[in-house]
Amino acid sequence: MRRTVFHEDHEDFRKTLRAFIETEVSPYYEQWLADGQMPREFYYKLGELGTFGIEVPEEYGGAGISSFKFSAIQYEETARAAVSFGGSSVHVALCLPYILSLGTEEQKQRWLPPFVTGETMFAIAMTEPGTGSDLAGMTTTAKLSEDGGHYVLNGAKTFITGGVHADRVIVCARTAPPKDDDRRFGISLLVVDTKAEGYSVGRKLDKLGLKVSDTAELSFQDVKVPVEDLLGEENKGFSYLGQNLPQERFSIAYGAYSQAVAAVEFAKKYTKERLVFGKPVSSFQNTKFELAACQAEVDAAQAVVDRALEALDADELTPAEAASAKLFCTEVAHRVIDRCLQLHGGYGFVNEYPIARLYADNRVNRIYGGTSEVMKMIIAKDMGL
Repeated sequence: MRRTVFHEDHEDFRKTLRAFIETEVSPYYEQWLADGQMPREFYYKLGELGTFGIEVPEEYGGAGISSFKFSAIQYEETARAAVSFGGSSVHVALCLPYILSLGTEEQKQRWLPPFVTGETMFAIAMTEPGTGSDLAGMTTTAKLSEDGGHYVLNGAKTFITGGVHADRVIVCARTAPPKDDDRRFGISLLVVDTKAEGYSVGRKLDKLGLKVSDTAELSFQDVKVPVEDLLGEENKGFSYLGQNLPQERFSIAYGAYSQAVAAVEFAKKYTKERLVFGKPVSSFQNTKFELAACQAEVDAAQAVVDRALEALDADELTPAEAASAKLFCTEVAHRVIDRCLQLHGGYGFVNEYPIARLYADNRVNRIYGGTSEVMKMIIAKDMGL
């Protein structure tokens, strides 16, 4: 079926991005994998390319295009090349919406121009050791000083994507105790300067996949955060987090769908070139049936993400619809990538083959942004169950 979500300007961006990946990413990617992260300087190149500023209003140095479709193309093209842009997806897909919707004019003037250029990279710190998906259970605190000029931040966070290279981190912290009838009350969002005294980056986590994404543990010991860096209103942070969850979860869904598409292409190419008993692996009926089944699942996932993409751009994507898209697409990607790896035989288990990287990178999709089990709870609740 003909796809209608992308138009000429989107396809022009795709060509530009594909050329950028071929010259600025693929030749160096093996070294980045070995290093466990990409160089900080790479984000300046993304800034020059313009990817950080697409959704930023023109008055702050961006293009002012209110659409997720350009980010969607980036997911497709990085998956196609079996590469990643590290923590930049958090910078744009997760952090930018908070700044745009909650930031004061002074904050936007201060933060968005360097956001666009890559001079100031953002990350967001929600998860804490021992709390997992239970954000209301966080224990990191931010107490207002006696003179009211700053907060004093204490606590720790973990699984923070982009945490090593970040220049500013949106930290979720308790500025007040929870209420007896509302344990979500009392959480605020503070935009913390990573150069502040008492702020420290702990371990860079050694993950199964997403090797070039710098995921770290953070700790705060009496970090002074100016009150001018409070994002939104005090004690309303939990509701703010919920407002951006549909886009966050849809971005994971779209990334998973893109990985599934790439996996089928990798398997098609490999099975056509690989000879067994004097014949291409693709000539055997089992191979054809497996790839056909994978393609059918990818087609279904494409219908889901295209519909959700249009809804997101129209600001109509509900939390339950985003959860449904994430659940379906991440489970499809899991099945498809596994079957495509199987078609590679033993070489599918070798990291130099892109299918192996996809297999490892894909696994976290059913965990972060809310586990598949949490997605089912959200969907069931929306069903009135």
